[in-house]
Amino acid sequence: MKENRVTIKIPRPLYRRVSQVVQGSGFSSPTDFIVFVLRDLLGEKGVFEEPEEFSPEELRSIRRKLKNLGYLD
Repeated sequence: MKENRVTIKIPRPLYRRVSQVVQGSGFSSPTDFIVFVLRDLLGEKGVFEEPEEFSPEELRSIRRKLKNLGYLD
């Protein structure tokens, strides 16, 4: 059975910066944040479409995270 996740390497200074951004944002980890950003960017380009709709709880969680990052009022 194949794993559904892979490892991607990024520069350590970038990882440290992401870790700082994640603190207090509602994202549980830098990985959680990076996955969110990549999905958002790919969605804007029409490259990635979420195969399933978000549950109401997932939508609340995403809104809370965006608010904590200052993207929503």
